[in-house]
Amino acid sequence: MKSIIIVAGPTASGKTAKAIEVAQHFNTAVISADSRQCYQEISIGTAKPSVQELQTVPHYFINSHSIQEEVNAGLYEQLALNYAAEIWKDNDVAVMCGGTGLYIKAFCEGMDNMPVIPPGIRTSIQTRYEQEGMSWLQQEVQEKDPGFYANAETQNPHRLMRALEVLYATGQSINSFRTGNVVKRDFNIIKTAITLPKERLHDNIARRVHMMVAEGLLEEVRAVLPYRTHNALQTVGYKEVFDYLDGKISWDEAVEQIIIHTRQYAKRQLTWFRKDTGFKWYEGGEGLLPDVVRQLGINN
Repeated sequence: MKSIIIVAGPTASGKTAKAIEVAQHFNTAVISADSRQCYQEISIGTAKPSVQELQTVPHYFINSHSIQEEVNAGLYEQLALNYAAEIWKDNDVAVMCGGTGLYIKAFCEGMDNMPVIPPGIRTSIQTRYEQEGMSWLQQEVQEKDPGFYANAETQNPHRLMRALEVLYATGQSINSFRTGNVVKRDFNIIKTAITLPKERLHDNIARRVHMMVAEGLLEEVRAVLPYRTHNALQTVGYKEVFDYLDGKISWDEAVEQIIIHTRQYAKRQLTWFRKDTGFKWYEGGEGLLPDVVRQLGINN
Protein backbone atom coordinates (compact mmCIF):
# COMPACT_ATOMS: atom_id res chain seq x y z
CA MET A 1 0.00 0.00 0.00
CA LYS A 2 1.16 3.53 -0.72
CA SER A 3 2.04 5.58 2.37
CA ILE A 4 2.39 9.21 3.38
CA ILE A 5 4.43 10.31 6.37
CA ILE A 6 3.18 13.57 7.84
CA VAL A 7 5.66 15.70 9.78
CA ALA A 8 3.66 18.39 11.58
CA GLY A 9 4.17 20.71 14.55
CA PRO A 10 4.49 24.37 15.48
CA THR A 11 6.50 26.95 13.58
CA ALA A 12 10.28 26.95 14.24
CA SER A 13 10.23 23.43 15.70
CA GLY A 14 12.53 21.93 13.06
CA LYS A 15 9.89 20.25 10.85
CA THR A 16 11.57 21.10 7.55
CA ALA A 17 14.93 19.55 8.42
CA LYS A 18 13.29 16.42 9.80
CA ALA A 19 11.00 16.01 6.78
CA ILE A 20 13.99 16.33 4.45
CA GLU A 21 15.87 13.69 6.48
CA VAL A 22 12.90 11.32 6.18
CA ALA A 23 12.49 12.04 2.45
CA GLN A 24 16.19 11.42 1.83
CA HIS A 25 15.98 8.08 3.63
CA PHE A 26 13.14 6.91 1.39
CA ASN A 27 14.51 8.69 -1.70
CA THR A 28 11.21 10.50 -2.10
CA ALA A 29 9.69 14.01 -2.21
CA VAL A 30 8.09 16.43 0.25
CA ILE A 31 4.63 17.98 -0.14
CA SER A 32 4.41 21.25 1.77
CA ALA A 33 1.36 21.74 3.99
CA ASP A 34 1.93 25.45 4.60
CA SER A 35 -0.78 27.86 3.47
CA ARG A 36 1.67 30.68 2.63
CA GLN A 37 4.85 29.08 1.29
CA CYS A 38 3.08 28.31 -1.99
CA TYR A 39 3.19 32.01 -2.92
CA GLN A 40 6.15 33.05 -5.06
CA GLU A 41 6.22 36.67 -3.87
CA ILE A 42 6.59 36.00 -0.13
CA SER A 43 9.57 33.99 1.03
CA ILE A 44 11.23 35.73 3.99
CA GLY A 45 8.15 36.20 6.17
CA THR A 46 6.94 32.67 5.45
CA ALA A 47 10.25 31.02 6.40
CA LYS A 48 10.40 28.94 3.24
CA PRO A 49 12.98 26.14 3.06
CA SER A 50 16.33 27.46 1.84
CA VAL A 51 17.48 27.04 -1.75
CA GLN A 52 19.84 24.32 -0.55
CA GLU A 53 17.02 22.49 1.27
CA LEU A 54 14.77 22.71 -1.80
CA GLN A 55 17.56 21.22 -3.89
CA THR A 56 18.19 18.36 -1.45
CA VAL A 57 14.86 16.65 -2.16
CA PRO A 58 12.00 17.58 -4.55
CA HIS A 59 9.32 19.80 -2.98
CA TYR A 60 5.72 20.34 -4.04
CA PHE A 61 3.49 23.33 -3.19
CA ILE A 62 6.44 25.70 -2.67
CA ASN A 63 6.46 28.74 -5.02
CA SER A 64 3.64 27.09 -6.94
CA HIS A 65 1.21 30.03 -7.01
CA SER A 66 1.12 33.81 -7.33
CA ILE A 67 -0.11 36.02 -4.50
CA GLN A 68 -2.76 37.17 -6.99
CA GLU A 69 -4.35 33.72 -6.76
CA GLU A 70 -6.59 32.52 -3.94
CA VAL A 71 -5.62 29.17 -2.45
CA ASN A 72 -7.72 27.47 0.22
CA ALA A 73 -8.04 24.12 1.98
CA GLY A 74 -10.46 22.74 -0.60
CA LEU A 75 -8.08 23.45 -3.46
CA TYR A 76 -5.16 22.16 -1.39
CA GLU A 77 -6.91 18.83 -0.88
CA GLN A 78 -7.09 18.27 -4.64
CA LEU A 79 -3.57 19.55 -5.33
CA ALA A 80 -1.98 17.47 -2.57
CA LEU A 81 -3.78 14.29 -3.67
CA ASN A 82 -2.46 14.90 -7.18
CA TYR A 83 1.07 15.57 -5.90
CA ALA A 84 0.98 12.36 -3.85
CA ALA A 85 -0.25 10.34 -6.84
CA GLU A 86 2.63 11.70 -8.91
CA ILE A 87 5.20 10.77 -6.25
CA TRP A 88 3.68 7.31 -5.83
CA LYS A 89 4.26 6.51 -9.49
CA ASP A 90 7.93 5.92 -8.63
CA ASN A 91 7.90 5.47 -4.86
CA ASP A 92 5.67 3.80 -2.28
CA VAL A 93 6.34 6.59 0.24
CA ALA A 94 5.69 10.36 0.19
CA VAL A 95 6.32 12.94 2.91
CA MET A 96 4.09 15.86 3.90
CA CYS A 97 5.47 18.68 6.04
CA GLY A 98 3.84 21.77 7.45
CA GLY A 99 2.00 23.56 10.20
CA THR A 100 -1.31 24.43 8.55
CA GLY A 101 -3.53 21.98 10.39
CA LEU A 102 -6.60 22.58 8.22
CA TYR A 103 -4.65 21.68 5.06
CA ILE A 104 -3.37 18.45 6.61
CA LYS A 105 -6.87 17.60 7.81
CA ALA A 106 -8.26 18.29 4.32
CA PHE A 107 -5.72 15.92 2.78
CA CYS A 108 -6.30 13.16 5.33
CA GLU A 109 -10.07 13.39 5.78
CA GLY A 110 -11.49 15.42 2.88
CA MET A 111 -13.24 18.78 2.88
CA ASP A 112 -16.91 19.71 2.99
CA ASN A 113 -18.20 21.54 -0.08
CA MET A 114 -18.21 25.19 0.91
CA PRO A 115 -20.16 27.87 -0.99
CA VAL A 116 -18.40 30.17 -3.46
CA ILE A 117 -17.85 33.60 -1.91
CA PRO A 118 -18.31 36.67 -4.15
CA PRO A 119 -15.05 38.70 -4.16
CA GLY A 120 -16.90 41.85 -3.06
CA ILE A 121 -18.01 40.24 0.20
CA ARG A 122 -14.50 39.05 0.99
CA THR A 123 -13.00 42.47 0.26
CA SER A 124 -15.56 44.36 2.35
CA ILE A 125 -14.94 42.12 5.38
CA GLN A 126 -11.18 42.45 5.07
CA THR A 127 -11.44 46.24 4.73
CA ARG A 128 -13.66 46.51 7.80
CA TYR A 129 -11.29 44.25 9.75
CA GLU A 130 -8.34 46.44 8.78
CA GLN A 131 -10.18 49.57 9.86
CA GLU A 132 -11.78 48.35 13.07
CA GLY A 133 -9.55 45.49 14.16
CA MET A 134 -9.94 42.20 15.97
CA SER A 135 -12.50 43.38 18.52
CA TRP A 136 -14.96 44.28 15.73
CA LEU A 137 -14.40 40.94 14.02
CA GLN A 138 -14.96 38.97 17.23
CA GLN A 139 -18.07 40.95 18.15
CA GLU A 140 -19.55 40.63 14.65
CA VAL A 141 -19.14 36.85 14.58
CA GLN A 142 -20.34 36.45 18.17
CA GLU A 143 -23.52 38.43 17.44
CA LYS A 144 -24.28 37.07 13.96
CA ASP A 145 -23.14 33.43 14.39
CA PRO A 146 -23.03 32.61 18.13
CA GLY A 147 -23.15 28.86 17.47
CA PHE A 148 -19.92 28.98 15.49
CA TYR A 149 -18.27 31.48 17.83
CA ALA A 150 -18.87 29.29 20.89
CA ASN A 151 -16.35 26.73 19.63
CA ALA A 152 -14.22 28.88 17.32
CA GLU A 153 -10.56 29.88 17.49
CA THR A 154 -11.55 33.36 18.60
CA GLN A 155 -8.02 34.76 18.20
CA ASN A 156 -7.71 33.53 14.61
CA PRO A 157 -8.83 36.26 12.18
CA HIS A 158 -8.79 33.84 9.20
CA ARG A 159 -11.38 31.55 10.76
CA LEU A 160 -13.57 34.44 11.91
CA MET A 161 -13.48 36.21 8.55
CA ARG A 162 -14.24 32.93 6.79
CA ALA A 163 -17.29 32.43 9.00
CA LEU A 164 -18.53 35.94 8.16
CA GLU A 165 -17.93 35.41 4.44
CA VAL A 166 -20.14 32.32 4.43
CA LEU A 167 -22.77 34.00 6.58
CA TYR A 168 -22.94 37.13 4.42
CA ALA A 169 -22.94 35.12 1.18
CA THR A 170 -25.56 32.52 2.14
CA GLY A 171 -27.36 33.74 5.24
CA GLN A 172 -26.36 30.46 6.92
CA SER A 173 -23.80 29.56 9.54
CA ILE A 174 -20.59 27.96 8.31
CA ASN A 175 -21.48 25.12 10.70
CA SER A 176 -24.42 24.16 8.47
CA PHE A 177 -21.98 23.31 5.66
CA ARG A 178 -19.85 21.06 7.86
CA THR A 179 -21.05 17.50 7.62
CA GLY A 180 -18.24 16.00 9.65
CA ASN A 181 -18.02 13.13 7.16
CA VAL A 182 -14.50 11.72 6.99
CA VAL A 183 -13.34 10.41 3.62
CA LYS A 184 -11.68 7.02 3.83
CA ARG A 185 -8.38 7.29 1.94
CA ASP A 186 -6.97 4.32 0.06
CA PHE A 187 -3.45 4.95 1.33
CA ASN A 188 -1.60 4.56 4.63
CA ILE A 189 -1.21 7.75 6.72
CA ILE A 190 1.48 7.98 9.38
CA LYS A 191 1.05 11.10 11.52
CA THR A 192 4.10 12.43 13.34
CA ALA A 193 4.61 15.78 15.03
CA ILE A 194 7.60 17.59 16.49
CA THR A 195 7.58 19.42 19.79
CA LEU A 196 10.20 21.35 21.73
CA PRO A 197 10.47 22.60 25.30
CA LYS A 198 8.66 25.95 25.49
CA GLU A 199 11.77 28.04 26.18
CA ARG A 200 13.67 26.48 23.30
CA LEU A 201 10.76 27.00 20.90
CA HIS A 202 10.47 30.65 21.99
CA ASP A 203 14.21 31.16 21.48
CA ASN A 204 13.98 29.62 18.01
CA ILE A 205 11.10 31.93 17.12
CA ALA A 206 12.92 35.08 18.30
CA ARG A 207 16.07 34.06 16.43
CA ARG A 208 14.09 33.33 13.26
CA VAL A 209 12.29 36.70 13.37
CA HIS A 210 15.57 38.60 13.75
CA MET A 211 16.95 36.59 10.83
CA MET A 212 13.92 37.55 8.72
CA VAL A 213 14.56 41.20 9.49
CA ALA A 214 18.23 40.85 8.51
CA GLU A 215 17.26 39.11 5.26
CA GLY A 216 15.00 41.98 4.18
CA LEU A 217 11.50 41.41 5.57
CA LEU A 218 10.67 45.12 5.35
CA GLU A 219 11.54 45.26 1.64
CA GLU A 220 9.52 42.09 0.97
CA VAL A 221 6.44 43.55 2.64
CA ARG A 222 6.80 46.83 0.73
CA ALA A 223 6.86 44.84 -2.52
CA VAL A 224 3.49 43.19 -1.79
CA LEU A 225 1.69 46.30 -0.50
CA PRO A 226 -0.71 46.26 -3.49
CA TYR A 227 -1.99 42.87 -2.28
CA ARG A 228 -2.23 43.66 1.43
CA THR A 229 -5.88 42.54 1.64
CA HIS A 230 -4.98 39.02 0.43
CA ASN A 231 -5.64 36.31 3.04
CA ALA A 232 -2.00 35.20 2.97
CA LEU A 233 -0.91 38.67 4.10
CA GLN A 234 -3.44 38.94 6.94
CA THR A 235 -0.97 36.94 8.97
CA VAL A 236 1.89 37.21 11.42
CA GLY A 237 4.99 38.88 10.00
CA TYR A 238 3.05 40.93 7.47
CA LYS A 239 0.27 42.63 9.47
CA GLU A 240 2.80 44.05 11.93
CA VAL A 241 4.98 45.50 9.15
CA PHE A 242 1.89 47.00 7.50
CA ASP A 243 1.14 48.70 10.85
CA TYR A 244 4.70 50.08 10.87
CA LEU A 245 4.38 51.33 7.28
CA ASP A 246 1.03 52.92 8.22
CA GLY A 247 2.79 54.80 11.04
CA LYS A 248 0.83 53.03 13.78
CA ILE A 249 3.86 51.54 15.55
CA SER A 250 7.66 51.89 15.55
CA TRP A 251 9.93 49.38 13.82
CA ASP A 252 11.14 47.97 17.15
CA GLU A 253 7.53 47.51 18.23
CA ALA A 254 6.73 45.76 14.95
CA VAL A 255 9.57 43.27 15.42
CA GLU A 256 8.61 42.62 19.04
CA GLN A 257 4.98 42.09 18.05
CA ILE A 258 5.98 39.61 15.33
CA ILE A 259 7.84 37.58 17.96
CA ILE A 260 4.91 37.68 20.42
CA HIS A 261 2.31 36.88 17.76
CA THR A 262 4.41 34.05 16.34
CA ARG A 263 4.64 32.49 19.80
CA GLN A 264 0.86 32.76 20.11
CA TYR A 265 0.46 31.18 16.67
CA ALA A 266 2.76 28.30 17.66
CA LYS A 267 0.59 27.72 20.73
CA ARG A 268 -2.53 27.55 18.53
CA GLN A 269 -0.79 25.09 16.22
CA LEU A 270 0.09 22.85 19.16
CA THR A 271 -3.52 22.98 20.38
CA TRP A 272 -4.82 22.03 16.92
CA PHE A 273 -2.52 19.06 16.40
CA ARG A 274 -2.93 17.76 19.96
CA LYS A 275 -6.67 17.48 19.38
CA ASP A 276 -5.86 14.78 16.82
CA THR A 277 -4.89 11.71 18.82
CA GLY A 278 -3.56 10.11 15.64
CA PHE A 279 -0.35 12.12 15.92
CA LYS A 280 2.68 10.68 17.67
CA TRP A 281 4.90 13.36 19.17
CA TYR A 282 8.70 13.50 19.10
CA GLU A 283 10.68 16.02 21.11
CA GLY A 284 13.11 17.66 18.72
CA GLY A 285 12.25 14.95 16.19
CA GLU A 286 14.35 12.39 18.09
CA GLY A 287 13.47 8.82 17.14
CA LEU A 288 11.00 9.84 14.44
CA LEU A 289 12.78 8.30 11.45
CA PRO A 290 13.56 4.88 13.03
CA ASP A 291 9.96 4.69 14.26
CA VAL A 292 8.57 5.38 10.81
CA VAL A 293 10.94 2.86 9.20
CA ARG A 294 9.73 0.22 11.67
CA GLN A 295 6.09 1.02 10.98
CA LEU A 296 6.55 0.71 7.26
CA GLY A 297 8.75 -2.35 7.50
CA ILE A 298 10.96 -1.00 4.72
CA ASN A 299 14.68 -1.58 4.95
CA ASN A 300 16.40 1.02 2.82
